[in-house]
Amino acid sequence: MSKLAASARSDQARALLALADGTVFEGISFGAPTTQVGEVVFNTSLTGYQEIATDPSYCRQIVTLTYPHIGNVGTNAQDEESGQLYLSGLVIKDLPMLVSNFRSNMPLGDYLKQHGVPGIAGIDTRKLTRILREKGAQNGCLMTEGSGETFTAERAVELARGFPGLAGMDLAKVVSCTNTHEWTEGEWTLGEAAEVPHFQQGDRPHHVVAYDFGAKRNILRMLAQRGCRVTVVPAQTPIEKVLALNPDGVFLSNGPGDPEPCDYAISAIKHVLEHTKLPVFGICLGHQLMALASGAKTLKMKFGHHGANHPVQELSSKRVFITSQNHGFAVDPESLPANLRVTHVSLFDGSIQGLERTDRAAFCFQGHPEASPGPHDLAELFDRFIADIKASKQ
Repeated sequence: MSKLAASARSDQARALLALADGTVFEGISFGAPTTQVGEVVFNTSLTGYQEIATDPSYCRQIVTLTYPHIGNVGTNAQDEESGQLYLSGLVIKDLPMLVSNFRSNMPLGDYLKQHGVPGIAGIDTRKLTRILREKGAQNGCLMTEGSGETFTAERAVELARGFPGLAGMDLAKVVSCTNTHEWTEGEWTLGEAAEVPHFQQGDRPHHVVAYDFGAKRNILRMLAQRGCRVTVVPAQTPIEKVLALNPDGVFLSNGPGDPEPCDYAISAIKHVLEHTKLPVFGICLGHQLMALASGAKTLKMKFGHHGANHPVQELSSKRVFITSQNHGFAVDPESLPANLRVTHVSLFDGSIQGLERTDRAAFCFQGHPEASPGPHDLAELFDRFIADIKASKQ
C-alpha cells in the first residue's frame, strides 16, 4: 500500500484498481462511490485533466495520469469538452488538499462525484504505467469502498477479467448526440464568457455538416470561428439526410471505441467520397473511418497514444509538430489503397498520423489539432478544410 493510502484518515474510503493480469493497487477513493470496469490506459499530459475527463473518446476507459500532482486548479465550465464525463474512472498519484485558481468553481473530487465517476489516488502510477507499457493496455476494474460490491481484490480482478475489451466495440453511437442541431459558439479568450462568439453571427458563408462520433467542443468552435455554419448530426444519420442539408463540406469527428464495427458511418462516408465532390475532413476516429471508407484497414495498438507531447512530422515539408493524441486504434500502413497517401507520421513509433485522398479533396488527421499543445501548430488543418470548401464553390 502507498504511503498516502497508509496514512489515510479513518473517514476516507478506500479504493482498489485491479488489472486483468491479477495486479491490484490499493489507494484512496476521491470520486463517486461506485465500481466501474474498462480498459486501463495512461496519459502523459502535464495539464488539461478536465479536458481529458470530458473527452468522449475516453468512453469505457479508466485513465491513468502519469503527472503526479492532479487537481490543484480545480474544475470549471469553460474547460469542458462535452456535457458529461464518459471515462470509467480516473487514476492519479497525489490529490492536493487545496485548490487554487481564479477560474475554479469545484474541486476535482466533487466534480467526479457529481458525474458518477470513481477516482483512486495514492497509488504508484509509475509502476502501473510500466505494466501498461510492457504488457499493453489492460482491462481493469476501479472499485470503491461502499459501492455495493464486495470490497476484495479477488472480486475486483474477477470484474476486470469480465470486461470484454474495446476491440469490436462500437461506442460512437453511444456518445453521439441524439438530435441534429446547429453549433454557433466560436473560440473564446481567457476571461471572457465561452458562449460569446468572437465573430459576426451573419458572417458564416460555409455550411459544414459535422458527424458527431463523440465530438469535442473545441473542434466545433474552430470550425465556427472560420466562417462555418456548423450543423451537427448524430453518428447514425443516413447519408441521404446529410446531403438534403446541402452542405459545402463534411466533417468527421473524433470518438471512442473500435472504428471497424461502425458500418453505418463507413457506408455514409464511402458514399460521400465516391458519389459527391464535397470536401471531407476527419479527426481521430474520423481519420480512421475515412481510411476504412477508402478501403484501408485498422488495427488495435499495444497501449495507444494518449498525451500532449507527441511529435508528428509532415512528410512533404519535414516540419515537426507537437500534438495532442488520444487513440487506441490506428490505420494499418500495409492496407492503404493507391488513392490514399500518407501525409503525417508519428516520430515516436512511425504510425500513420495523416492521410489524404489523391483523387479528391478529402484528408484526415489522427491527433487532435484543436487541443493546442503547440499551441497552434496544427490549426492550419482547419484552414486547409476551409480552402478546400472555397475551391469547391468556384
